[in-house]
Amino acid sequence: MPGRILVLGAAGRLGRIAAEAFRNAGWTVASLTRGRSIGGVAPQTEPVIADARDTDAVVAAARGADVILHAVNPPYTQWSRLTLPLTDTAIAAARAAGATLMFPGNLYNYGRGMPAVIDETTPMHPTAHKGVLRIEAEGRLRDAAAEGVRSIVLRAGDFYGGGGLGSWFDRIIVKELGNRRVTYPGPLDVVHEWAYLPDLGAALVALAEARQRLEPFAEFGFAGHAVTGAELVTAMVKSTGRNLRATTMPWWMIRLLSPVVPIFRELSEVAYLWTVPHRIAGDKLRASIGDIAATPFQVAVTAALAELGAPLRR
Repeated sequence: MPGRILVLGAAGRLGRIAAEAFRNAGWTVASLTRGRSIGGVAPQTEPVIADARDTDAVVAAARGADVILHAVNPPYTQWSRLTLPLTDTAIAAARAAGATLMFPGNLYNYGRGMPAVIDETTPMHPTAHKGVLRIEAEGRLRDAAAEGVRSIVLRAGDFYGGGGLGSWFDRIIVKELGNRRVTYPGPLDVVHEWAYLPDLGAALVALAEARQRLEPFAEFGFAGHAVTGAELVTAMVKSTGRNLRATTMPWWMIRLLSPVVPIFRELSEVAYLWTVPHRIAGDKLRASIGDIAATPFQVAVTAALAELGAPLRR
């Protein structure tokens, strides 16, 4: 049955979409964000102004919550400083409330040696500091689960769709779509895993509603859209009705400047995600919650472009 969920980072891309999905499923949703971001939370949810780093404030906001979604994603350049403290705060709030803690995992854990197909048994060998941090964060969730804090990790690829800004899709790939140009971060023939956010939000709801029959620490992979760069460009051509020229991202320049430009250093660490083919197997997720929302790729791309105000085929 629907309950009460506290969404941490509720004005972010995933936080807002997840809040909307839970609200639409009949849950009572508390949307926690800092004051200056309050306008970005989902309508018809309860706004909670607090700093996700303030453990006492988050614990207070979590009172009465059945589920907490830790959707706070600090800027790349602040991961080293904030990732683990934010995780500890979310765990403390879930422990105090007796709530299930949900955590959106990613693929940084596997490193540049990752296999073509990733599932819940795939060994984790991170080659970037962000992957090391993610493994440590998930390890803390696992330890907390052994002490009674039920936790769920849902691992997904790069986000797109659902409105908002801040992904490779909107920041890089379609940024110059108006000039009939697509900047793709890797070779066009390499498979890359994407997560269409409305579908991911629906999966989070289904997992939350099934939480009592899952193991104390439950980990799942979200099989979104695993496509090549060429397939993505073709979908955008169909959506816009325009001939688009695909150019490559200037990684040589990014690496050259990475010693003095912090964000370039962070991006260079995970550049392998665009050169190593990979997809997520979703068999365990389907076995646990049944068929999940799966928007057809072309439909999802068209919707994502429309949300960004891109010119579409009439």
